[in-house]
This record gives sequence, C-alpha cells and structure tokens, in this order.
Amino acid sequence: MAKSAPSLLFVSLVFLLGFKGRTQQLDGTLEKYASSFQPEKIYLHYDKSSYLPGETVWFKAYIQEEGVPAKSSKTLYVDWVSENGQVLHHGVSPLIDGTTNSQFEVPENYTGKFIQIKAYTKWMLNFDSSFLYTKEINILPKNSVATRGVKQVVISSLRFFPEGGEMIAGVMNKIAFKANNQWGGPVQAQGLITDSKGNKIDSFRTIHNGMGVLFLMPADGTKYFAKWKDEKGVEQTTNLPMALTSGIAMQVSGLSDKKTVTLQASGAILPNLQKVHLVGTMNQRLAFKTTVDLSTTKSARRVIPTQNFASGILTITLFDSGWQAIAERIAFINNEEYDFNTNLQVQRWGLNKRARNEIEIAIPDSISATNFSIAITDASINADSSDNIFSGLLLTQDIKGYVHNPAWYFSNKNDLTAPYLDLVMLTNGWRKFKWDAITNGILPRFAFEKDTSYLSLSGSVYGVAKNQLSGTESMVLFVRGKDSASTRTVIIPLNRNGTFEDPNFIFFDTLRVYYQLKSKLFSNAEARFMTSRLPPPNYISGSKNFINRSALLDTTGFYRHQLLSLEAQRLLALERGKMLENVTVTAKAKTPGQTLDAKYASGLFSGGDGYQFDLVNDPFSLSSLNIFNYLQGKVAGLQINSTSNPPTLSWRGGTPQLFLDEMQIDVGFISNLPVSDVAYIKVFRPPFMGAAGGGTGGAIAIYTRKGGDQANQPGKGLSTNAIMGYTNNREFYSPNYDRFDKRNEQPDMRTTLYWNPSIIVTKNKPVRIVFHNNDVTKSFRVIITGMSSDGLLTHHHEVLE
Repeated sequence: MAKSAPSLLFVSLVFLLGFKGRTQQLDGTLEKYASSFQPEKIYLHYDKSSYLPGETVWFKAYIQEEGVPAKSSKTLYVDWVSENGQVLHHGVSPLIDGTTNSQFEVPENYTGKFIQIKAYTKWMLNFDSSFLYTKEINILPKNSVATRGVKQVVISSLRFFPEGGEMIAGVMNKIAFKANNQWGGPVQAQGLITDSKGNKIDSFRTIHNGMGVLFLMPADGTKYFAKWKDEKGVEQTTNLPMALTSGIAMQVSGLSDKKTVTLQASGAILPNLQKVHLVGTMNQRLAFKTTVDLSTTKSARRVIPTQNFASGILTITLFDSGWQAIAERIAFINNEEYDFNTNLQVQRWGLNKRARNEIEIAIPDSISATNFSIAITDASINADSSDNIFSGLLLTQDIKGYVHNPAWYFSNKNDLTAPYLDLVMLTNGWRKFKWDAITNGILPRFAFEKDTSYLSLSGSVYGVAKNQLSGTESMVLFVRGKDSASTRTVIIPLNRNGTFEDPNFIFFDTLRVYYQLKSKLFSNAEARFMTSRLPPPNYISGSKNFINRSALLDTTGFYRHQLLSLEAQRLLALERGKMLENVTVTAKAKTPGQTLDAKYASGLFSGGDGYQFDLVNDPFSLSSLNIFNYLQGKVAGLQINSTSNPPTLSWRGGTPQLFLDEMQIDVGFISNLPVSDVAYIKVFRPPFMGAAGGGTGGAIAIYTRKGGDQANQPGKGLSTNAIMGYTNNREFYSPNYDRFDKRNEQPDMRTTLYWNPSIIVTKNKPVRIVFHNNDVTKSFRVIITGMSSDGLLTHHHEVLE
C-alpha cells in the first residue's frame, strides 16, 4: 500500500495535466476557427417570386460574416440551373461591402417548372456544400396555368430524431419527429408507438408543419415502432432508432433569456461518463464551457444565461471525460437585436393608369447608413413570403435540410413561434465541426483562398520553367472590348512564378486579348488568362425539394401574373413586327474591295481614302518574306527600309502608324507576322484621324484572316484569347410618363413596376422614390430589404391599395 499512493498521485497528475492540455487546445483551436475560418452567409432578394420564359430575374445579394457585412470577399458566383442540372448561366459579380446585384434572363424556350439558383463565394466552397445558398423559383408556363400538368402523387415518410442524437435506455428521452412528402414539404400524421410485443406505449401527432415531439423511456434491447397514418389516411409503420445500453440523455429547454440543459445518465455509468464537459459555440466562437460531475448523482442541470448572446444558432455539445463528442443539440437564441424598422411614407398617391407615385424611405437615428433594395410589383400577382433576409441569414444558412416557411418564425416579437422553432432545431442536422480534429488541435486545410481582391486582367504563363524567370520579363497585351472598336495597350510584368496581373484593370463582359511573349524563353510558351475566376460547373444535380406551387396551390395570383406577362410579350412582339413591316431595304451589289472592307474594317477604319490589298486572293502574296516586303513599291511615296532591324517607314515626311486588327502595334510585332496570316491591308494617306496625334504620317491597317478566309496552313501570328470578366449589369427600365419618350407610346403591362437594388439611406436623410403605375394595376406590393453598415437587418412588406 505504501507504494501505491505515489502511483495513484502520478496517474491523477497526468490526468489533470492531460485534461488541462486538452481544454487549452480546444479553446485555442476554436479561437483560430473563429478568427481565420469564419464562414459566410448569403441572402438574395428578388424583384418577384415567379417568372415567365423570356422575363428577367433581378436580384440583390447580401452577404454576412459573423453578423456583419462580409467585406473581405470581393466576388460572388451565381449559377442558374435547369431542372435537369444544366447550368444555364454562370454569373460573376463584384462585392462591395457585402452586397452586389445583377440579373438573369430566363431563356425564351425554357419549358421547366423551376430554375434552381446556387450562390456562393470562393471561400464558401471550403465548407460543407449543404450550407451554400440555394433557391428554386417558379417558371410559369406560357399556356394556361389550369392545364399546367399532372396531378402529383404524394408519398409520405416519417423520421425520428432523439434529442442529442441517440436514444438512451432506462431514462426519459425527448424524441422529435418529422413527416414529409417526397419534396420535403410537411405532411400531417398521427399514430401509436408500440414495442416489439405489440404493447401500446403512447400516441403521437404532428403539431406544426409536419413536426412534433414525444417522450419515451425505452427498455434495454427492446425495439419500438410507430404505426401511423398521413393526412390521406395511408397507413405505414416506421422503426424508431435502437436505444444505447449506456449513455447520457441531454434535454434543452427555455425560451427567453436562458437555456436549461438537463443531463441524465443511464444504469451503471461508465468511467468515461462520470465527468463530462458541456460546451456551447456560436458562429464558431466559444459561448460557454463547463464540467459536470455525474459520478454520484447520475443527473445534473445547468442554466445558461443567453440574454447577452447574439441572435442565431447556439450549438450545445456534450463530451465525455476524454473529449469525445457524445451528444449535440442546437437551439435558437432570439434576442431581437438584429433588426431595425424601416419607415415608409407615401408622399404622392396614384393608382390611375400610368399615374405618378412617390414614397419616402427613412431609417432610425440610431442607424448610420443602410444599403437597401426595393421591389414594387402589382399586388395581385403571386408572391412568396416564405423566406426573407432574417430567416436567410439567421436560420436556413446555418442548418442542413429543408425548412418549410422559415420566415414565419420571425413574424412576431413574442414567444408564440419559439416552441415551433425549437422543433426545427430538433429535426434538422447541424454538423459544421469535426470535433475529433478540433479537440486534437488539427486545423483544416482549405482548397480555396478568399477572393480578397477583385477579378482583374491576370493569368499565368505555361511552357517555361519557373527557375528561368528573373522577374524582369514582361508581356504586351492589346485589349479590345466585345462591342468596342478601340483598343488598349497594356504592358504587364511577369512574376518569377510565371503569373501576371494588372489589379487596376477590372472589366465586365468579354475581352479579346492579343499578346506576344518576346523572348527566346517563350518560344513554346502560352498565356492562360483569368485563372482565378471560377469556371462554371459542368453539371449540378437537380433539386429534390422543389414543390410545384403553381400546380398545387391557389392559382389566382399565378394566373394574374401570367396574363399580364404574356400580354406584355405579345404587344412587344407585335411592335417589333410593325417596325419590320415599315422598313424598306434597298441594296446594290458591292465591289470586291467594299465587301472586304465591310468584313474587316470598322469605325474610322472603314471606307475613307486609301490603298486596299486583298491578300486572300493574291497568289503572289505568299512569296513575300513579310508584310513590309509585300508593300514595298506598291504605295507611292511610302519608303520602307527592310535592311534595318526593325524596319523603318516614312511617308511624306512622317512615320505611318501601324495597326493590327485596328489595335495600334509596333514595327517589331509586324515584322514577325507571317504573310499567310494576313487577309487584308489598308494604307491610309495622311492625315488619318483614327491614329493618335491626327495621323500626320498616315497609317497602315493590317487584318488577320478570319472565317472563310483562313489559310489552309496559317503561320504563327499573335496569340489571342477571349476572356471573361464580371457579368455585365443591366439597368432596370422604369418608364417616366412625366416626359416625352417614344417608348411611352407602347402599352404597359409590367408586373414589376419598380426595382432598385442600390439605395443608400443615411440617418436624417430620407430617400424619395418615384415610380409610375402601368395601365392596369390597382394596388402595389412594396418589399424593402436592407442591411446596415454594422450588420443590422430590415425587411418591410406592405401592400398599398
């Protein structure tokens, strides 16, 4: 016995040191998660809830990180996906202080019932894909809503969710349940719980959106079943999960300023369950931590004050003595500090045809500035009030699984909805943490860095060894926009790792880039552009939760929407037809030179006084060593010295400027351009107004072959790429009937009367909004969504009639 005491002391000391070490490790790892791996959340506000093929979806995105605007990420990706998983559009938008806006045009020939939207930043792809923003919007048919389709067969299912994750034998367990149809929608159900011997234990029924709760003390080794009927009277039997022989049942209660956690251990308590640890986390930060001794009492209760917590989801995790997670429960904290009221005042009222309306938006003095989006629609068309910015950023972006009508849980300022929201907590999984890694101090390795800078003209050079680059090399780019005749010359230095970037060259839509790498190192090299821009996914699996509301619900609003939109499209098509009927086209045959000039030249380069050379149809052009050799002696007064390197040119006392595909370029590039790549040359007599400085020396415009003029064996000219930047933003058209505009003569059947995604309101400075009614609307629906500079949210929904 004398020797056993030191051994026991040593073991106890090792255990205490180990416990302290694991505790500190948990605290430190959670702190690193909170500071470096904070996830982002997204909510999208749309101008309306349903669309016809050919209509435009307008949207505004709000992004938060730990309850404030997510300012570090600079790029948002939005994928528009058809029913069969085809990506219809891959939108890319710049984020400014956690917001952005854009649009998507539903294809004219789209026949699906819905389009799924997936929105994410590059940073969000590092986390579980279940937490990405997804939304399905209805696409109304162009035929009658009443004949939309087919009666849908509803298949019901029932699942059970023991609180904490496992059912424990010998103690009272709270077990939530959820009845759904095949799309995830709620189903009413009721039935009996029986054991394997057929004994009736208890009855149960759903109490809210297909959810309910029951209490059960299972016997060890006994199987339990639910015999139930859905709302159609269909009978089914569902197994309850088997109870663990030994464990701890965890129950969480409390609805206002505190949460009470009750622990109850079963039977003969195992050594690793005698001292357990209770840990709470919110937004990946440690909210509370306590150790509970169950060695003698087998039960314990802890009261957690929550009045100072931020609103959102609190995760309560129970660990055994060795820091292995054994139970987990989420609870919603609603301290109602996250929102503010937006004041809307009607300043001018007009429900007559094309009448002028004015409304004013103001914010409380306690709010410094707010970024708003506002949608005003015909109030009689269908509307979707099932979600809003509160439910999106505080609830659905933090849990897995479908939540039916999440906005309802934020519809009042009392505890009426709180018990039902707790059913949502009990029936939806939440596993953001891999606790084994955290308790061992292991941090994740992420595949994607944050987009902390905007997408700009950038890329990498491939085909050259990185150790051959000194950091002094550069590349010359000639850049032209899709609808622009002008070009821009950009010289970008190459980094030692082969990358290049001009952070000030941020662009939208498509650019055509010509480039050349002037060094022997780059004889086999090529440049790849915009490598930091995520490409569109090839395929996304279709939604399993979509409910075709246009077929299942009241169709009055859908019919009104469809009627107005179809009439607007019919009138637009009729107007276009009239315009075509009134146009008389007369033409005469063009000369070969005019045809060539029309095909290649544009802007100031088209027509004019100059020499024209058709190299496509000149059999002697390929015998020339280069362009200058070809032109020598063909243009009166043009002097070309081909013996110098690079060649020199003079004409009437000046030097003609050189253009390749209407981009200004230097002599060295042209001297290396094979004649077989050239289709057309145009030499302009001085002065040439399309050149810098007035073109006192004239100009030579060289056009490379395209289309049917491609040579059978083209030589190597300048490399070219079409590159994509941010998605081009369009402006929502809102007619002004107070002034003359030719467009005002057309019939007006707009369903969205006003959309503005970029309204900034500051305290004591209300913003006035002016919009005009259409030809038929008798009442307006106004939906205002916003986020303040410090992350407070607002949602204002009002019908004006």
